[in-house]
Amino acid sequence: MTSTPTRAAELPPSAPESTAVPMPEAVVRRAVTALSFRNIGAVYVWLVIVVLFSVWAPDTFPTTITVKQVLNGNAVAGLVALSVVPPLAARVFDLSIAFTMSLTSVLTAHFMVSTGLGPGTAIALAMAAALLVGVVNGIVVVVLRVDSFIATLATGALIQSLITMVTNDSSITGVQLLAKPFASIAQLDVGGVTLPVLYLLLAALAIWFLLEHTATGRRLYATGFNADAARLQGVRTDRLRFLTLVASALLSGFAGVVFASAVGSGSPTAGTPYLLSAYAAAFVGATQLRAGRFNAWGTVLAVLLLGTGITGLGLATSAQWAASLFTGSVLIVALVLTGGRIALPAVLRRRTGTRPDTSATSKES
Repeated sequence: MTSTPTRAAELPPSAPESTAVPMPEAVVRRAVTALSFRNIGAVYVWLVIVVLFSVWAPDTFPTTITVKQVLNGNAVAGLVALSVVPPLAARVFDLSIAFTMSLTSVLTAHFMVSTGLGPGTAIALAMAAALLVGVVNGIVVVVLRVDSFIATLATGALIQSLITMVTNDSSITGVQLLAKPFASIAQLDVGGVTLPVLYLLLAALAIWFLLEHTATGRRLYATGFNADAARLQGVRTDRLRFLTLVASALLSGFAGVVFASAVGSGSPTAGTPYLLSAYAAAFVGATQLRAGRFNAWGTVLAVLLLGTGITGLGLATSAQWAASLFTGSVLIVALVLTGGRIALPAVLRRRTGTRPDTSATSKES
């Protein structure tokens, strides 16, 4: 009896080697990306500014008082800057924010001083006016299809005429604005840090959550990147743009109320100095954390950077033009960066003679 040869037992195919990056290496890579100059370059610029002014004005700048001054003095500017983030995310400009801020400041003071209304009623009426401004902006831009840049600039001119009619270009003052509880809205502090800093953090938190963690935020970004494509996907782009203009007016209006409480008067030009700095902060913020996207925390970071520079210039020099020069220069650099006109990696690749890696570009496309 012959035995048939038995085949050697076949071993199961070996499992492919794992290509997963070890956890420590993955953590290091994420940390390097998060701390890269491309992601948080404003932080490094901020540190350079701090060191520069610490050397320039060593007796006055590197102090706790200066830190509190930067926070308290730029809280209102931060609120105004955050007010333009949602419209810009949807590719809408709102140039009426400065006038809306002046309007609510004046109306709050007018209702409290001239008509004797209480702070709550005066603020409610002023915010209703801000809401009306937002609705008018939405109708002109979305319904009538007027370019947002021109439309909101024209709306701002109309608001300014109303302010002049109410104030005759004079600030409204009165003891009612200096007394509690209205004065406490902006002047109450905890450890030297006033309440507007808390308002800024809450507003940034709300906008961050809206843009980064809700479907509405994703639709806003989609509308800003390509409104036609978003519309074909069923996104109600017109409604979103309308709502961003309303939200912008309300937040800038609230900033006007806080400003009136802080200075104890209603100024017809309260919002004028904040327009340029608001857009400078928003565009600088678009280069940070979420590069290419207007975002809340990047805007707050930019506000503090600008505020630190302006405060440092005020302590180091008395030149009145220095602050405007600094803000304008930062805005130009931010516009160049967000416009993609500086392509440093490409320049470096050309110098080294290597071909650019198009994989990342194709993925982004």
